[in-house]
Amino acid sequence: MRRVSRLAAVAAAVALLLTGCSSGGTADDGRITLEFQSLAWQKESVDANKQLVEEWNAAHPDIQVKYVQGSWDSVHDQLLTSFEGGEAPDVIHDASDDLADFAYGGYLADLRDLLPARLKSDIPQHSWETATFGDGVYGVPFLQEPRVLIANAKILEAAGVRIPTPERPWSWEEFRAVTKKLSGDKKFGVAWPLKEPVSATLNLSLSAGGRMFHRGADGKVTVRFDAADQVAPRTVHDQVNTDGSASGATLGMGGSDTLPGFFAGKYAMVPLGFSYRQQIVQQAPKGFDWQVLPAPAGRDGLAQGVSPQTLSVAEDSPHKKEAAQFIDFLLRPRNMVRLALGDWMLPTGTEALKDPTLHTEKNDWATGTALAGDLRSAPAQSVRGYAEWKDKVATPALQEYYSGSIGLGELRKRLVKDGNLVLARYQR
Repeated sequence: MRRVSRLAAVAAAVALLLTGCSSGGTADDGRITLEFQSLAWQKESVDANKQLVEEWNAAHPDIQVKYVQGSWDSVHDQLLTSFEGGEAPDVIHDASDDLADFAYGGYLADLRDLLPARLKSDIPQHSWETATFGDGVYGVPFLQEPRVLIANAKILEAAGVRIPTPERPWSWEEFRAVTKKLSGDKKFGVAWPLKEPVSATLNLSLSAGGRMFHRGADGKVTVRFDAADQVAPRTVHDQVNTDGSASGATLGMGGSDTLPGFFAGKYAMVPLGFSYRQQIVQQAPKGFDWQVLPAPAGRDGLAQGVSPQTLSVAEDSPHKKEAAQFIDFLLRPRNMVRLALGDWMLPTGTEALKDPTLHTEKNDWATGTALAGDLRSAPAQSVRGYAEWKDKVATPALQEYYSGSIGLGELRKRLVKDGNLVLARYQR
């Protein structure tokens, strides 16, 4: 999603700098203007963010906030250009898996002494870990989503399979058996959209106890591919190549690409992020009956990795204290719920998660909210060199394994042997 050409990203950054980031600072009358770069893109989410900015500005005439529209497609390069040019927004919206380079590079403020106790205590420690790099905290994780199974309810009912719940999920073995039962006559039990297979594989592997990345006593990280790491990828491989219960054609697709086939009944289930419910509500044919199911569970239950959306403060901001006050306002429980509903995601805050609107049966909010306590920091969150390992080693290796071009031994060799050579360069 963030992969665009460097030239396009720089051009977008320059345009943003010229149009959006040139008026922040302190006016002659002492009034402060903060720049808040938001990556909200869905109308409901943009509306919620802009409304909150308006409410803040009405209540804080001496600390005004200017809303600046950013884009997930170019945020990394755009921010890097802004940081290097000394023109970064004061308040930065991003995702925790994009923060490591900025945090270690000294571009983001350490928030530990800037945030109020209320906000610190409201967000669970396992969520704070997603934005912790070294000894500092460089972002406030506020929205997250589990990967779930979106199912065609009529197909599952007709097959008579047991419907899993967060309290009694399918095991990986049961999931494989169910998908076999749902397949046949050119229809598949599941469609895996694995155009970008690495994060999905790593995050789902946590349920079986897989971590793949292991930090030694010397602080250095190495890759292993043990039995626990193999449960999720072996299931996908066997569904595609042994059982014929997963479509091989969808392996190169993104999540949205699978929806037409899902609506047509070609696939009984599609593993997708929780926020995809919005697309399904908007695009599904009239009368289409769907439901949200938890992802399969392993020895560690429903645990899975996530990279939450975050709010950070630029290290170069002359108004860090005021920026932190604005973040605190945005993430008060009532406001965090508004942001979550706008993005069809889950809030990280414990108070916000209690809100009744997140526990309704409509659009299966209750099922997703029940999974919030099992979400953990993505395994690769703070691993330096992960981006290169993912792009040059893991992505092609997993794609070939899932398609049946290579076996488990070759996959292990590439992930571990080749992967550790990559990581070693970043840990000298």
